Amino acid sequence: MNSLELAINSVSFGQISLGLLRQLYQEGRRPLPLFLIQNNLDFSAYEEDQEFVNWIQACLNCSQKEHDREKTGFKLWHLNGSLSSYTKDQTLLTFYETDSPTETELNILKNQKHVFVTSEYTKQIFETYGADNVSYLPLFFDKKYYRRLDKEFFSDERIVFNVVGKLEKRKNHQQVIKSWIKKYGNNRRYYLNCAVFNPFLKPEDNAALWNHLLEGKNYFNVKFHPFMEKNTMYNDYLNSADIALGMSGGENWDLPVFHSVGLGKHAVILNCNGYKSWANKDNAILINPNGKQPSHDGQFFINGHQFNQGNFFTFDEEEFIAGCESAIQKVQNNKVNEEGLKLQNDFTPEKTLSIIKEKTV
Repeated sequence: MNSLELAINSVSFGQISLGLLRQLYQEGRRPLPLFLIQNNLDFSAYEEDQEFVNWIQACLNCSQKEHDREKTGFKLWHLNGSLSSYTKDQTLLTFYETDSPTETELNILKNQKHVFVTSEYTKQIFETYGADNVSYLPLFFDKKYYRRLDKEFFSDERIVFNVVGKLEKRKNHQQVIKSWIKKYGNNRRYYLNCAVFNPFLKPEDNAALWNHLLEGKNYFNVKFHPFMEKNTMYNDYLNSADIALGMSGGENWDLPVFHSVGLGKHAVILNCNGYKSWANKDNAILINPNGKQPSHDGQFFINGHQFNQGNFFTFDEEEFIAGCESAIQKVQNNKVNEEGLKLQNDFTPEKTLSIIKEKTV
């Protein structure tokens, strides 16, 4: 690749961007033109070596004087915003969460030299609608920021479930949390940790959504966490769990649940879309979808818009709880998900970057 267009921020786009940049830096690559999307250069969630930060700054400094539009470039961003490019031949990595690409989205896809997606399901959807320049790209376990901790989080024998990701319809949070409470609420043997703060909403709006989920009731074994500003804090949170719940109906990977399983946590996973890229019957309890629901939520997915139209996968509550029971049994047999630990070596930044380089030449 000859140039990069990335957003360096505290969400998943920034984490992936930094992981790829770090791999280029470790390989000894000289600074190459780097352009920031939305002028986003936010290291607040990360603790990076100063030499690596200096290398990134050198990439930014050389972009205006060394960039050549005739050479290929790589961009990581939403489809909405990816028609523009700094190069004539752009390779795009994007995440698509529904199943019905619009004419606008297809036009953006067809204007790329190549498109990477992190789900074979999404690849098939795009190809069905006529995009023939799409391939699957696996993401990677970030060993820089996620590692197992020899730390005791609770003094009793409770089994801890974690829910992750910003609170929204797409991730099926409402059904997951309400179903869990119906079965395990106020049961001292189990605990539900919810890191579902949505940074696009105000803190008071998040609190109102949490209260709505709880229907105004109090449960001593359910906790909602504020936004975690540092990746080190998030690593603590992931390590605190015995079981991660990954039941999103529209996910192209789900980095927090993926890292949880890679840390040796057991998991209950909805067997669809991007989860299939890394979750299997050996490293997770798989729950098959029972149908789909329209994606529009009036907030992030707008009915009739030029982007993000279609459906999300749904699941049956009883099957989900049965999966939780199976995961509890696994924890009682062995707290460490030995098969999950293999994800650390099966999905590496070296492999991901190597595939990108093959298409960005």
